[in-house]
Amino acid sequence: MLGQGFVSAAAIAASVLFILSLGGLSNQEKAKRAVWYGIVGMAVAVFFTAFGPGIGGYWWMIPMMAIGAGIGVYVAGKVEMTEMPQLVAALHSFVGLAAVFVAWNADLERRRVMAARAIEATSQEFSAFAALVAEKTPAELTFLQVEVVLGIFIGAVTFTGSVIAFGKLAGKIDGKPRQLPGGHLLNAAAAGLSVVLAMLYLNGAGFWTLLVLAGLAFFIGYHLIMGIGGADMPVVVSMLNSYSGWAAAAIGFTLSNDLLIVVGALVGSSGAILSYIMCKAMNRNFVNVILGGFGGSQGPAAEIEGEQVAIDAGGVSSALNDADSVIIVPGYGMAVAQAQNAVSELTRKLRSAGKEVRFGIHPVAGRLPGHMNVLLAEARVPYDIVLEMDEINDDFASTDVVIVIGSNDIVNPAAQEDPNSPIAGMPVLKVWEAKQVFVCKRGQGTGYSGIENPLFFKENTRMFYGDARQSIDSLLHLVD
Repeated sequence: MLGQGFVSAAAIAASVLFILSLGGLSNQEKAKRAVWYGIVGMAVAVFFTAFGPGIGGYWWMIPMMAIGAGIGVYVAGKVEMTEMPQLVAALHSFVGLAAVFVAWNADLERRRVMAARAIEATSQEFSAFAALVAEKTPAELTFLQVEVVLGIFIGAVTFTGSVIAFGKLAGKIDGKPRQLPGGHLLNAAAAGLSVVLAMLYLNGAGFWTLLVLAGLAFFIGYHLIMGIGGADMPVVVSMLNSYSGWAAAAIGFTLSNDLLIVVGALVGSSGAILSYIMCKAMNRNFVNVILGGFGGSQGPAAEIEGEQVAIDAGGVSSALNDADSVIIVPGYGMAVAQAQNAVSELTRKLRSAGKEVRFGIHPVAGRLPGHMNVLLAEARVPYDIVLEMDEINDDFASTDVVIVIGSNDIVNPAAQEDPNSPIAGMPVLKVWEAKQVFVCKRGQGTGYSGIENPLFFKENTRMFYGDARQSIDSLLHLVD
């Protein structure tokens, strides 16, 4: 068993590694090394925590860790890149549920220590967390109770919210916003009753208050995320990431675990900042996203005139051969078709022919922030030609050809042209300003948010129907 000094030193080392990991993930070239920082940091944290002072029960702890690690390896190997967003949501739910269980257990241990004090039993009989509780003053025990309440409430909201987000992202639950009759009043009533239960608990009420509090928080998480439309799901995943961090931090205070506090604060704050950045990119108010979401009706949408005109590989390749500048806009459809390698090869051929080729990435393209960047990096697309929306949006008007691959909402002109559109005001890539636009799409259906796209009906747009990878592959031997 390791001494407290080793554990404290390991906590500092792991914290530094986690900070380096987060910092490195902001740069594509450093991202792989940053992931390894995180892996090593977590390995250090788990090892020194498991073998720290007062820890026992290895006969069941080690097998459970081995089982969990085995499941993690299996899932990581099986899950496709397109399924990563729902996997992240599922993992958030585990953090939330763990916070609830730890908080319940912490209160049971507190009650056990208080019962022993009542009969003047010594604190020597306690070990691990109970030993820490036995050393706390009455004021510190009150703080412990507050931490328990926060851990249960935040953890329970995170759990059910993440489960619903997983279902929506995986297509197992309808992506449209759904709420019970009463809508926000039900959420407000549940939150108000949660406060009442917390006050009762802090004033000596029984363990039942924590059970009911968890039940109410489970409902809030479920109802809150069910009421958010599919177009807001990337923000929701980021928000739940933040919730899981704050839940971990609350439990870190409960367990007097400095490393858990630091890690929880890092995850919570980074998730909150990312949610804010994404809301800004979507011209959305964060509170409105959480309380409403879009995807619901705002009024009568503008009627779309014209028809979708299809084109074949020959027509697209002819336009590419004549073009001097090309911008490719990838979306979730590229991820589903796993077309990134074909896109990379097409990019190489076009650049070899002396054409300017760049990529336009919307902040919420795909189902997670950075989803498209990861796919393009995986396919070895040069980092310097992958540009964010603000960097490239003014260049579409002087571009010969734009190829949209599996995107819908992020290239929808209704966001700027139709005030009644559910995505009105959302900044989008202005692909329709280019001379020619080719949209790689499986069929004529709407995007994830269920919103029709007038881009597909514009005179300078042609629909290149089919599987994205097969469609791009068909261009390769036709491009000079």
